[in-house]
Amino acid sequence: MTPGSTSPDRGQAHTLEAVIAGLLLLSSVVFAMQMTAVTPLSASTSSQHIENQQRSVAQGVLATAADRGALSTSVRYWNDTDGRFHGAPDIGFYTNEPPDTTFGQILERTLDERSISYNVYLRYRRPSGGIATRRMIYRGRPSDNAVSASRTVTLEPDDPLMRPDETANESVTVGSASRYPVQQVGTSVYNVVRVEVVAWRI
Repeated sequence: MTPGSTSPDRGQAHTLEAVIAGLLLLSSVVFAMQMTAVTPLSASTSSQHIENQQRSVAQGVLATAADRGALSTSVRYWNDTDGRFHGAPDIGFYTNEPPDTTFGQILERTLDERSISYNVYLRYRRPSGGIATRRMIYRGRPSDNAVSASRTVTLEPDDPLMRPDETANESVTVGSASRYPVQQVGTSVYNVVRVEVVAWRI
């Protein structure tokens, strides 16, 4: 072996040390990446959790209103003389306050008390085809993290419109009303209205 040369054993030792050092460095990088992964306490996951909660609350509002018959009542809570919902401003829908109905009370107790803002839309088929949308409650443009929930109400031609006290006005039905916005598209089934609640944190 010439002076200054490295023995084969020593060269292999250096190679092994380099491999071990590389593995340690790789392990450190992997560990660091795992530490910065999304956890249940991260902002994005927390936001998703809040959105899921709000969606569940909105679904619960609709389910409760439907079970009490209040969803159908609110869809027919219509003043055919004025051409708008009972007690609504001239623009035809509610803004700051929900309707003075059982459905409105459920919205207040469930969403308003949680500082959750919301819009309520009615969506239904047009006789000519396509879907029409009418505002029932509109409180402004939803935020980017808004959620929605919906439930359908089936109307029959002889379903009466409702008076301001939520009693049936047997003299005016959805089929005989002159200004009721939901028009007839079938025979036994007048139309199907999808009530949609869009909710977001204030």
